[in-house]
Amino acid sequence: MRKPFLAALALLPLAAAAQQSVLTPEKLWQLGRLGEMQVSPDQKTVAFTVTRYSLGDNKGSADIYLVPVAGGAVKQLTNTPAVSENTLNWRPDGKLTFLSSEGGTDQLYVISADGSGKQQLSQFPEEGLSNLKYAPKGNFILYTQDVKTGKEVKDWYADLPKADARIIDDLNYRHWNVWDDYKVSHVFFQPVGSDGKPTGYGKDAMAGEKFDAPLQPLAGSEQLAFSPDGYSVAYTSRKLTGKAEAESTNSDIYLYSIREGKTENLSLGLEGYDTEPVFSPDGSKVAWLSMATPGFESDRNGIVVYDFKTKQRTDITKGSEQAAANIRWSTDGKTIYFASVIQGTDQIFSVPSKGGKVKQLTKGAQNYNSFELAGKDQAIANKTTISSPADLVRVDLKTGKETPLTTINKDELSGLKMGKVESRQVTTTDGKQMLVYVIYPPDFDASKKYPTLLYCQGGPQSPVTQSFSYRWNFQLMAANGYIVVAPNRRGLPGFGTEWNNSISGDWGGQPIRDYLSAIDDVSKESYVDKDRRGCVGASYGGYSVYYLAGHHQGRFKTFIAHAGLFNLTSWYPSTEEMFFAKHDIGAAPWEMPQHKSYTGFNPQQFVGQWDTPILVIHGGKDFRVPEGQGMEAFGSAQLRGIPSRFLYFPNEGHWIQKPQNAVLWNRVFFEWLGRTLKPEAQAAK
Repeated sequence: MRKPFLAALALLPLAAAAQQSVLTPEKLWQLGRLGEMQVSPDQKTVAFTVTRYSLGDNKGSADIYLVPVAGGAVKQLTNTPAVSENTLNWRPDGKLTFLSSEGGTDQLYVISADGSGKQQLSQFPEEGLSNLKYAPKGNFILYTQDVKTGKEVKDWYADLPKADARIIDDLNYRHWNVWDDYKVSHVFFQPVGSDGKPTGYGKDAMAGEKFDAPLQPLAGSEQLAFSPDGYSVAYTSRKLTGKAEAESTNSDIYLYSIREGKTENLSLGLEGYDTEPVFSPDGSKVAWLSMATPGFESDRNGIVVYDFKTKQRTDITKGSEQAAANIRWSTDGKTIYFASVIQGTDQIFSVPSKGGKVKQLTKGAQNYNSFELAGKDQAIANKTTISSPADLVRVDLKTGKETPLTTINKDELSGLKMGKVESRQVTTTDGKQMLVYVIYPPDFDASKKYPTLLYCQGGPQSPVTQSFSYRWNFQLMAANGYIVVAPNRRGLPGFGTEWNNSISGDWGGQPIRDYLSAIDDVSKESYVDKDRRGCVGASYGGYSVYYLAGHHQGRFKTFIAHAGLFNLTSWYPSTEEMFFAKHDIGAAPWEMPQHKSYTGFNPQQFVGQWDTPILVIHGGKDFRVPEGQGMEAFGSAQLRGIPSRFLYFPNEGHWIQKPQNAVLWNRVFFEWLGRTLKPEAQAAK
């Protein structure tokens, strides 16, 4: 049984190479990935990074490019295959700075816009420097660096230098995919001389504190900001440790005065997440993203504006259903622009900085994932669709008109066939309308029948939008002969706060019924082969797969669960962000009477009803959904005699990020589907 599987797996790369007219896993990793972008002070040029990967080397590197805001030729500014340039900053003199490790450690470099005069500016003595930003006037830089604040075993027992253990007395000892390294990330600032070089030494704005800034391990420079005069630094931190940190989303916006050496909490009393401070152009105000509900990580992000003169805070989006991201001030300080999910897309919105009506400025079947303003009434945006990876476009904020600026993957995409993407409205079991994306195979023929996949989204409050994913790519699934059904089920943002919030405490309820409504509706079409339907998903989507495996009533012939929650009773105390577990599950498993999450919505309880082949995938460094969840699911399937396979990545976390691991993931994924659903092309062989 194993030999035919391995033989088929080995043949997949050859099949992919022979069929270059559709997307393949290898082709996906040949695509250049747009990274950060910065608009020059004169608003004429955009600097951006593109990362390209080598499957052979199993890594990627990022280079810097320039493109005129008005449009024109793209210019490559750096070409360093072995290292990446990152953390772009335009100086007031029009030169571009960046961080690079080409000399062995992360250092600050400068280069002219014409590519000349590249120079190393810094001699930072330690590794681990990141998130560097210049003050608007160029008088200071800030950056973050790790500071040791805890003790490891060798600090306690110096005579046992080879002891391999951890002594743990509190929670939050690991997070997402990293263990506590007994260090915290602190904000430093340092003067800059007239020659642009950092002078003196970096001063720790958080000296003696045992807290991280920005929030670890996923946040970055968006949570740090200089005031326009450069003498104040605003940063995001959750100043809690251990169990208190694990149970709370109460991060705050802190203002550090470089002149006075004092710190002030600007969001004191706001108990949810407060993040991403941005100063107004004149420095009289600062805005940030704010969630009102303590412990709810997916609450609606409002925009709070703090006035330094009056000391007053105002929620300028109060009453709006839109959740804000990527806030930016207009040059006159009268308007704040932001990105927000709406109806399965990411669009750009505006609101008066004093509060008022929220306006949607763009429309269309695309995502504007992030943007920077470039002069009055125009923005440079990172744009994707389900069928196209990220490129830069210029958007007129008055008319919504879009002008392409880059075609990063023109050569790679040339000749590739993409499937049609359709959006349809499906009526749910409680009579509401649900947006469902349906992606069809290239050269789709409605007179034929196709195997069909129900895609279950994770989060559980992450939207299904016009993003181009490098992990769960709908066009890649379609290229392998599958119709993909991707519902914006209950719990996803962009359809109002009630729709977004209603999943909490109801994981196995209406959201699961929404999934079944979607697949049942699309299955009415003559081209859907009801005998070849599968169900796939990750995280909460993996939970959904495990739950549906015991409740699908014969709909599906195969399941694939990645990083799924299988046993909520064992998952609750073994995950790391306890606030998430408490809010979304509804209660701890030892609280009596037990919450319905444990009595009716726990997939482990329904293994006795499993009757369908299942592929289980999990990472060994996934601390959000620990590896034991996947092992329990696979072990249960094996003991019940269910055809099953376990794909385990010991050094991956919640996501599969290393190039060769990602290609392997896809090969096993599609081979499993081929064995259990037999797409038409394979069935004909």
